[in-house]
Amino acid sequence: MSKPVVNLDDIRTKCSSCSLYQLCLPMGLETGEMDKLDSIIKRRRVVKKGEYLYQSGDNFTSLYAVRSGSFKSFTPVQDDAEQIVGFHLPGELIGMDAISQHQHQSFSQALETASVCEIPFVHLEKLSTEVPGLQHHLFSLMSAEIQQEHCHVTQLAKRTAESRLASFILDIGKRFQKLGYSGTEFNLSMSRNDIANLLGLAVETVSRIFTHFQEEGLLQVERKHIVINNSAALQQQALPCPPDESQSAG
Repeated sequence: MSKPVVNLDDIRTKCSSCSLYQLCLPMGLETGEMDKLDSIIKRRRVVKKGEYLYQSGDNFTSLYAVRSGSFKSFTPVQDDAEQIVGFHLPGELIGMDAISQHQHQSFSQALETASVCEIPFVHLEKLSTEVPGLQHHLFSLMSAEIQQEHCHVTQLAKRTAESRLASFILDIGKRFQKLGYSGTEFNLSMSRNDIANLLGLAVETVSRIFTHFQEEGLLQVERKHIVINNSAALQQQALPCPPDESQSAG
């Protein structure tokens, strides 16, 4: 699958005409409510590969909706290392973990040239009191993020290395499918080092399991290009997080 090209004309379009608005914004808003939401959103924010959307310690001012490209979020740990806590694809919001302390506790870095819509939180908070559907949507997103964190902790504590990687591959596929792309053939924007970091594995282990899955006929792997040949067998390896299989970690 070819990677999306950033189109500044597309970035300037209103939320109601954006192909991703159903993923990152609430369904069922009336025209006037959508206009209010559209009026507070800033656009034309392009982030080049390797650049930071925000850094740990920055004051929290906005949430960000990914329009194109992808990001990784990570926290600093000892010896100048990093612990990756998630990857973010188009249609997903970044920055909600900073709401409580009004300061970003993590870094968000572009894995490729990307674009975002910036949503100033003070305006969003005010608008959410006027638009009940918006407030409910924000609560739902926060709840889903908590469920994802719980699932990820369960993965690290209880699952085998094979199960962790299978879950990760299936989750990325589901997220691409929501965007209207194939859920069984896609390119990974993150490196194997980053995948290993997220899953709490050695990079050699991740490479070995990719090879094993390919030998078993579950996947075809060519560098970052993935083709899922046997979703059912991969799902058996994955073992969904209880109680809600649909809320997967990323």
